[in-house]
Amino acid sequence: MTEERLKLGREGEDAAIAYLKDKGYRIIQKNFRSKLGEIDIIAQQKETVVFIEVKSRASHQFGHPFSAITPAKQRKIIQVAQSFLAKHRLMENPARFDVVGLTIDPDASKAFQIELLENAFQIS
Repeated sequence: MTEERLKLGREGEDAAIAYLKDKGYRIIQKNFRSKLGEIDIIAQQKETVVFIEVKSRASHQFGHPFSAITPAKQRKIIQVAQSFLAKHRLMENPARFDVVGLTIDPDASKAFQIELLENAFQIS
C-alpha cells in the first residue's frame, strides 16, 4: 500500500471518529487487532457495542466506499468482533456493525463527504 493511501486511510479514520463523536458515539478503541484481523473503530452507543469499518476513497472512480464491504470482509469483521466481545466479556451486550464511507469532496480542499450506514450487516 502506498504512503499516500495509508495517509488517506488515517485521515479518514480521524474524520470518522470526529463525525461519530458528534453523533453521540463513545469511542472505546481504534484499530483493534487480533490474530483474525482488525476492526477500525469500536464504539458504544447507549448499551450497544458498535463495530465500525471505515472506507476512504479519493473519488468514486473505483466505486462507492460501501462497495468495498464484501461478504468475505463482513465475515472477517464478524469474527474479529466476536473475539473482542469474548475477550472483554461483552457477549451478552447488543452489538451491531456500521460502516462509515468517506470520499474526498472535490469542492472543499481535502475535506470529506461522510456517509454513515448503521446496521450495515448482521451476524448470520
